[in-house]
Amino acid sequence: MSGAFLNGSIIFDPLVPWSVLLGISALAAAAVAIALWRGLSGWWLRALTALVLLAALANPSFQREDRAPLSDIVLIVVDDSASQKIGDRPTQTAEALAGVERELASLANVETRIVRVADGEGDKGTLLMNGLAQALAEEPRSRVAGAILITDGQVHDMSAAPQMPAPVHVLLTGHDRDWDRRLTIRNAPAFGILGEEVFLKLRVDDDGAVPEGVEPLAALSISVDGETPQVFPIPVGQDLELPVKLPHGGMNVLQFSIPSEEGELTDRNNAAVVQINGVRDRLRVLLVSGEPHAGERVWRNLLKSDASVDLVHFTILRPPEKQDGVPVTELSLIAFPTRELFVAKINEFDLIIFDRYRQRGILPNSYIENVRDYVRNGGTVLMAAGPEFGTADSLYRSPLADILPVVPSGRVIEEGFKPRLTDLGRRHPVTQGLDSFKPDEGGQEAASQPPAQAATQEGEPQWGRWFRQVDVEATGGQVVMEGAEGRPLLVLDRVDKGRVAVLASDHAWLWGRGYEGGGPQLELLRRLAHWMLKEPELEEELLSATAKGQTITITRHTIGDQPGPVTVTGPDGKQVDVTLTETAPGAYQADWLAPGLGLYRFVQGDLKTVIAVGPSAPREFERTIADGSILQPVVEPGRGGILRIEDGVPDIREVSASRAAAGRGWIGITPRGAYITQDVHVQPLLPAWAALLMAALLAVGAWMWEGRRSPTMRPD
Repeated sequence: MSGAFLNGSIIFDPLVPWSVLLGISALAAAAVAIALWRGLSGWWLRALTALVLLAALANPSFQREDRAPLSDIVLIVVDDSASQKIGDRPTQTAEALAGVERELASLANVETRIVRVADGEGDKGTLLMNGLAQALAEEPRSRVAGAILITDGQVHDMSAAPQMPAPVHVLLTGHDRDWDRRLTIRNAPAFGILGEEVFLKLRVDDDGAVPEGVEPLAALSISVDGETPQVFPIPVGQDLELPVKLPHGGMNVLQFSIPSEEGELTDRNNAAVVQINGVRDRLRVLLVSGEPHAGERVWRNLLKSDASVDLVHFTILRPPEKQDGVPVTELSLIAFPTRELFVAKINEFDLIIFDRYRQRGILPNSYIENVRDYVRNGGTVLMAAGPEFGTADSLYRSPLADILPVVPSGRVIEEGFKPRLTDLGRRHPVTQGLDSFKPDEGGQEAASQPPAQAATQEGEPQWGRWFRQVDVEATGGQVVMEGAEGRPLLVLDRVDKGRVAVLASDHAWLWGRGYEGGGPQLELLRRLAHWMLKEPELEEELLSATAKGQTITITRHTIGDQPGPVTVTGPDGKQVDVTLTETAPGAYQADWLAPGLGLYRFVQGDLKTVIAVGPSAPREFERTIADGSILQPVVEPGRGGILRIEDGVPDIREVSASRAAAGRGWIGITPRGAYITQDVHVQPLLPAWAALLMAALLAVGAWMWEGRRSPTMRPD
């Protein structure tokens, strides 16, 4: 135990435990009470004797410390975020920092700690409170006399504000006359369904001291994938719900911008970028099978396994050699709605598959002409050919021949062969990397890889054999696979706006059964179907870019010669050429570090793409007007101040903790009086001999006092 006394303190170190000392005190008090009750005149001397003995047992001592005073520490947190680089704010910050250091240097016994805070990673904004908390944690709280924040006041981590033991002051950059117009994307979906409207909510606001005469309308410019923008006038200060239809599948980059106005603070928040992934709602596929066969289930299983596919499937059950006089109109188990499918609703299908179909009078030539026109206008047809393709009732003998890229010879090759990729097939995204297929232990297809990343291997692919192929001659298109005798097996072609593919064999199902190890059946058919549906990642000539942080991966697919460098245009208009390296046949790639956030455009020949690096609108520029109201909760407890640097660097004074710490043109710090103890001196207040002497004198005094005052003894 101890008690303060002048420049030192009195401490107690009992010679016996406190419990024993309390017990002795109780006995002494009882004895004094008995003496008082019996009327002994020396009871008070007995009480003093007991007190002296108890004090001696408590062992009081005087402790004195030799102290060395410690300096006070003032924390200076400097905001170096992106918004602090607007206008003359860097100059203001430098002048304020120099002035504060000069003022603090004039005060005795004061040290400074300077902490600089940059932008938080991942668009977290200005983490000024984290910087203040970290600086406070590194210093003894008893020495911190104050904190000075040099900032524009736009702080994004107020929840991390520490409990300060001293006043906090804010020196604001910027000017009272500042104003700014900003564009904000308030709500945007991550994906949208092709053909349907998606709604974005955006808003244009004017902040600060808006001058008179500024137009209350803004010209909103909207550009999709860097194409020519469209301009619409919109009101300022109102939420606007904007309907948008995505033009294509995959990533759609929408850029919104408004022109900068004269005198506004910055145009960095006059644009925003939104990336929306375009997806198909329900794919409508028409599958017409000419006759039942083992491969028919392959197409059905592939299409039915995808929940986003609406499949309409018809199979002709009667074999062609059966002649029983039954009218053609009565061949189906249910009425075959040919007119509805091939006239009224043909354009509603995304893909039409003819699986070993032959002409039997069910589809008249006028309907086949509708299919041909459907392809020319942007539709897709896949022909899975069997032996009937070379016969007289083949679909090649119909108007569909105008769009087919092959001519059948009429010969059917029935012998074992392993399908192989052509040189073009090794580069084409539909078949690229398929020859790296390796079956698992069960003979099933191994997990597929993206075309750009699939490995290739030299020599014969590890595929099982097929046993039938229709002999065709390619008259156009791209032969990506060949079979027996090197004849075309899979031919892809573009016809006007549409696409056509011909698979000259009906034995792909052998791969699915795992025969002789099987093959990449599902992956081949999946890619083929997606190429037919014009998925962007399977285009023969494709330029794409993806961003991870500020690292942009540029990818170029081509079935031609090695492409040249890609020209990159940054948000500031500067251009740079990036050379790509071949990573797989037909695939070229390069990683490029973007110098900053914003929209980047990539051009290589006739191909172009865009990508946004960073958020749609950086958090640092959501609000740019300097304002100290956000920091008020951390300033008020210590009665600090918020002052503008444009009014001059304030004087710094020392004030007591009970006074206001800021006024007009000045701010204050609170001296803490911290010290370090260099030595400790302990001196007993009552030496043992003195306590013993005092107790003996008091006891003798009590005896003599009572002896003199007692009555004289008389004999009987």
